Amino acid sequence: MFRKTLILTLLITLLAACAPAQTAPTVDSAPTEIALTEAVTAEATAEESAPALTFTDGLGREVTLAASAQRIVTLAPSLTEFVFAVGAGSQLVGRDDLSDFPAEAADIASIGSTFGALNTEAILALEPDLVLAAEINTPEQVSELEGLGLTVYYLPNPLTYDELYGQVNLFGQLTGHEEEASELAESLAARVEAVDSAVANAAEKPTVFYEIDGTDPSKPWTTGPGTFMDTMITMAGGVNIGGVLSDAFAQISAEEIVAQDPDIIILGDTLYGITIESVGERPGWADLTAVKENRIFAFDDNLATRPGPRLVDGLEELLKILHPELVVSQ
Repeated sequence: MFRKTLILTLLITLLAACAPAQTAPTVDSAPTEIALTEAVTAEATAEESAPALTFTDGLGREVTLAASAQRIVTLAPSLTEFVFAVGAGSQLVGRDDLSDFPAEAADIASIGSTFGALNTEAILALEPDLVLAAEINTPEQVSELEGLGLTVYYLPNPLTYDELYGQVNLFGQLTGHEEEASELAESLAARVEAVDSAVANAAEKPTVFYEIDGTDPSKPWTTGPGTFMDTMITMAGGVNIGGVLSDAFAQISAEEIVAQDPDIIILGDTLYGITIESVGERPGWADLTAVKENRIFAFDDNLATRPGPRLVDGLEELLKILHPELVVSQ
C-alpha cells in the first residue's frame, strides 16, 4: 500500500512539472517605454549629427558654435541692439553698462563697463555660449576672454549700408533667427532705397556742420571723411564740411567753420549740455547762415555712432533735417 502511494505521488509530481507554465497578466507598458527611448535617442542623434556653425570674425579668427547661441553676452550697445532687432532678445543673458536700447535691455544683467578691465568674473558667472565684441572692445580683451575658455566673436563696424545688411543676416545665423533677420535686412534696404530715390529729386545740397562735442566752442569735435556720419550726410543730400579734415574724428577751428559758413548745423551733443540757443552766442558764430536762418537742429547721436540697425533711422532723420521738402515713399 505504501509503495503504491509513493508511485502515485511521483506520477503526479512529474505531470505537474510537464504542464505549461502559467504567466501572470502584465500591463502593456513596454511599447510606451520603447517609443520614449527611441525618441530620446533620435533627438540626441539629431543633435550630434547637426553640423557645427563656423564663422570668420573681424579679427580673422575662426569661431565655431556647436549650435545657434542660446546664452549671449554683448560688450557694446550696438551688439545689444542687433540681438534684439533679429528677435533674439530672450537669448541675451548679459550686456555692457551702456546698452540702453531697446527699453527691454534694462532687464538684462549688466557686466559693467567695457572701458578698461573687464569684469570677467561677472561674465563667467552668466555661463555664456557666445560673447560678442565690437570695435570699441580691444583685441586684448578678446584674447583674455578666449583664455578663460569662452567663445568670442568680434564684429567690425560696417562701412556701408550693404555691410550693415550683411551683419543683420549674420546675427540671424549666430542666434538661429535667420528668417527674422532676412526680413529685417530687406526692410532696412527698402527704407534706404526710398531715401536714395527721394534725394535724387533734391534741387540743392546744403553744407552741414555736425558737432560731436562742443565743450570747447573755439575748436569743437566733428566727423571727418570715412565715418558713417559723413556717409549719412552725403546720402541724405548734404555736404559735410568736416570732409576737409584728414582724420575721421577731429577738432575743427571756429575760423574754419566761419569760413565755410554752413547752411545747417546739427548738434549731436545736446545730451551733454549744449543748447541750440548757445550756438549763436559763440564768438563769430552769430553771422553764420545756419544761425541767422535758425537752421540749428538737435540730433540723437546714437543714430550715427552706434553701428547697428538704427543707422537707417539716423539716415531718415537726417533727410528730414536737410530736405524737409522731400517726400519719402516706400
